[in-house]
Amino acid sequence: MATKVKFTKMQGAGNDYIYVDTFRYPIADPAECARRWSAPHTGIGSDGLVLIGPSETADFRMRIFNADGSEAMMCGNASRCIGKYVYEHGLTEKTELTLETLSGIKTLRLHLNDNHDVESVTVDMGTPARAKADLGNQVRLELEDAPIAAGHETFRATTISMGNPHLVIFIDDITCLDLPSVGPLLERHPWFPDRINVEFAQLLDDSHIRMRVWERGSGITQACGTGACATAVAAILTRHTPRDLHILMDGGTLRIRWDETDDHVYMTGPAVTVYEGEILTD
Repeated sequence: MATKVKFTKMQGAGNDYIYVDTFRYPIADPAECARRWSAPHTGIGSDGLVLIGPSETADFRMRIFNADGSEAMMCGNASRCIGKYVYEHGLTEKTELTLETLSGIKTLRLHLNDNHDVESVTVDMGTPARAKADLGNQVRLELEDAPIAAGHETFRATTISMGNPHLVIFIDDITCLDLPSVGPLLERHPWFPDRINVEFAQLLDDSHIRMRVWERGSGITQACGTGACATAVAAILTRHTPRDLHILMDGGTLRIRWDETDDHVYMTGPAVTVYEGEILTD
């Protein structure tokens, strides 16, 4: 028997997901719901499905499923939107709260406007790590400005993990990028058997980077929070930029700061409610 589920469509820098409060609406098969509901013509249309639920170790727990049904470890843009959701739906009165994810517990700091609505959120994304490429014969290497071939092109790439793996490539002119062609080749490159998120970036000046993303499991998206963090870290490591950067993506801009004191990456950006509605589970 079909059951109605209330959902909220939200976006952070254009990265849009369907949010469901599983305190009220348990979802039995989130992977299938993510695939069906994310479809742009026959469903709601989104980059995936985000479930908000109880946690034994934090204030709330997040599970996130990509548009293809695969479960993601972490999403920075979704984390910010969850902060807005739980505060504005009366699930918490805290303006600093913790969120359990598959890549650990994240701390969210909510920034309110004069109407006491959440306008933006800062997420402590934790310490970056170095993702590794699997070159076969039990050889696994971290890439830092190293060559990688895709199709008929060779790029120079850096691997960074922000709780999920990223391949960051700096190019001279991002307007010449054929992302629909090269993105899937790199996502499914033989060096990454579990697939990888791919970011192409262009340095605009010392503190601004233009970035486009091909997300593992979703394809081209308007923005990626962990990808913006990975891009900033890669820029600091290989391009020697300052540690406080603005990452400009198709859907908006995020401020990324890699703190020298605690080695954590802090991401600040908007969280926006698009609309609310109801949908049938089957």
